[in-house]
Amino acid sequence: MAEDSKPFLKLVSDEDSTTMQQDKGLQMLFPEPYMAPWLRACRRIEGAGYGEAVTRAYERHGIACAQAIGPDAAIDLADAVSAVAIKSGRKAAETLCEAAAMTARRLGELPRFRNWLSLMQRFAAMAPESAWVVLQRMKFLLGQLNVSALESWLLAGVRLAGGDSERRYAFFTMENPDAERWLLREAGDLVFADVERRMKAYLAALFGIRVPMVEPSASAPEASRRRSSFGAGIIRLPQSYPGYRGQRCEDVFRAALAHAGAHMTYGGPRYPIGQLKPLQVSLVSLIEDARVERLAMRDFPGLARLWLPFHIAQASGAETAPSLFARLSRALIDPDFHDPSAWVRKGREMFNDLGGELDNPAMSRHIGNLLGNDLGQMRVQFNAKTYVVEPPYRDDNMGLWDFGEENTVDEEVEVVLDSARLEQRDDQEPDREREEEEEEPQDDSESAPLARETLADQGIPVARYPEFDYQTGRERSEWTTVVEYDPPAGAPQLVPRILERHAALANRISGLIRSARVSRAQRLKRQPDGEALDLDACIEAAVSLRRGEMPDTRVYQRMERRQRDLAVQVVLDVSQSTADQVPGSGSTILDLEREATVLLAHAMAELGDPFAISAFCSNGREEVRYTRIKEFERSFATEAHARLAGLAPAYSTRMGAALRHAAADLQRQRSYRRLVLLLTDGEPSDVDCPERRYLIEDARRAIHGLAARGIDVFCVALGRGHEEALNRVFGRRNLLHIDRIERLPEKLPLLYMRLTA
Repeated sequence: MAEDSKPFLKLVSDEDSTTMQQDKGLQMLFPEPYMAPWLRACRRIEGAGYGEAVTRAYERHGIACAQAIGPDAAIDLADAVSAVAIKSGRKAAETLCEAAAMTARRLGELPRFRNWLSLMQRFAAMAPESAWVVLQRMKFLLGQLNVSALESWLLAGVRLAGGDSERRYAFFTMENPDAERWLLREAGDLVFADVERRMKAYLAALFGIRVPMVEPSASAPEASRRRSSFGAGIIRLPQSYPGYRGQRCEDVFRAALAHAGAHMTYGGPRYPIGQLKPLQVSLVSLIEDARVERLAMRDFPGLARLWLPFHIAQASGAETAPSLFARLSRALIDPDFHDPSAWVRKGREMFNDLGGELDNPAMSRHIGNLLGNDLGQMRVQFNAKTYVVEPPYRDDNMGLWDFGEENTVDEEVEVVLDSARLEQRDDQEPDREREEEEEEPQDDSESAPLARETLADQGIPVARYPEFDYQTGRERSEWTTVVEYDPPAGAPQLVPRILERHAALANRISGLIRSARVSRAQRLKRQPDGEALDLDACIEAAVSLRRGEMPDTRVYQRMERRQRDLAVQVVLDVSQSTADQVPGSGSTILDLEREATVLLAHAMAELGDPFAISAFCSNGREEVRYTRIKEFERSFATEAHARLAGLAPAYSTRMGAALRHAAADLQRQRSYRRLVLLLTDGEPSDVDCPERRYLIEDARRAIHGLAARGIDVFCVALGRGHEEALNRVFGRRNLLHIDRIERLPEKLPLLYMRLTA
């Protein structure tokens, strides 16, 4: 009996020993006074009804957090688990525990870990359906981003979706290509959008080529998305080149464009694919790459310094097809590279022997076929599915081949169209001048171009602008798209009728504006009175006294504004809310805006002040609709009258983007003072911005940015309401409220007083 009980006693002793060791371990991790809060947190999670899986995950990973950065982390985790479980469910809460342990080890500091926990709780509230997806990817995300950049990326996804849970989910599962683009941008990697303007200018200067540049389709094969491509009057470039940062990344974009430009300049017609095998296609493409580069370097020798650093293949290692291809590529461009491979040497010799035929694209097919046959005899294996062209700046070669298919994919055509429209923005001022030169003779013509009419009906995307996110304190570049529309023409007789109906008011406003001299103050010397002495006049007066002559008593100077030097951009808010009636009046807010604009424009036109008129509304961040009613160089005549009369209320009020776009035109005016005068009835808002404060803070940021560029922004608020929001955006000094057009002369002097202050 005693003998049989010994193993049992030993087992009990071992279990007690293990428990004691665990208790000691917990006491070391949670010394007083942390043990009691830790135990309470465990009991709270267990009793909350989140399920055993969440409870066990919290206990296990909470201990891991304490081991990494201390007991406070484990105790703080309980609150986050509860918040995420309530908002996003048990699955997200369990995943949070596991992600927290990894995050604690990676961050290594309690303040940063607490920031991360707070971010996860806020994100679970904003995007409950996506919380567990993001938490699953947390190791990858924190490998790319710090906590601040992670917050920016998460908020970008929430903002992009505009309240649509399915779009949020697509973003955070990385199904939406924008997710990777914004991830790279927040990670600090250079993306093509950051250098697009410089690259387009570079290609145009080098080869005189101006074509749309877009990213590869999200459905394209992985190899195609990692390399550039060209064809059908378009160049596709990957949004980034992984592994290249800073100046090196810009160099690879430059090299890729120079290579594509060489193909477009020196290449011939597409090669028919015929019965060629993938190995032969790749080799012919390689030789053609080398041929056009040799021709480009003949005309522009400096290109060798751009391309050569990317050829890093070494004359050693296994003789696989990708390795031999990379070595041959280097041998054909680098005369100092020596390779022991007989196949590489043969390729170089054949290429150099046919140097006199470089202008004939057929040489590439001839050499490629011969080298392909040699590789076949060498039994070298080639896998076309995994092959990626090297070096990285070279294209995927799809633009060299005729596959016998008609490339009429609607999606690609639309991408090209959008790209062509947005190209105007790159060189807007010269393009606008050329357009005016071409259009001026046709102002009175009855036969306007059909293409222009079609694009006007659809709207023309002309610019992208950043938008400020107050939660991160950062601007998201190219977040909004301005689309210009031509308004339907209204009755031009409306403007003369307004002036006739308010004739006395128009005269008063003209007199007020005429009396306000907004210009640079001039120093007037030799004045009979003034605020300062004119030293030159004083010296001459003293000399006259010494001579016994009567001195000139005009010994003062003063500063005075004698001219007018003000350019004004009037911007009308034509959102749907402007269709509301003005209380106590039979007119709408848009009618009030139109009347105020007519009276101001009439006065400025009489005085010869340069001014422009535009209107805006918005249908989400990708469609900030902008209408040009009168441009600076055109007169306020029948055409502008008809455009103003044709305005109709629609959509929402994305104010920041509209102000930035209006200021882009105004900044080119060479006036002493430049003013954006906004007529609106309410605060910024849009369909994809459920958070009220977001667009208010962006508009405020836009105004501060314009002030830094020497552009004043003043708001005339029509109707009543929204005072708090408008005061936040414009400040009390730059805001006037009027509810009747008759009050405009009372308020207008305040505006001009502030401009002359």
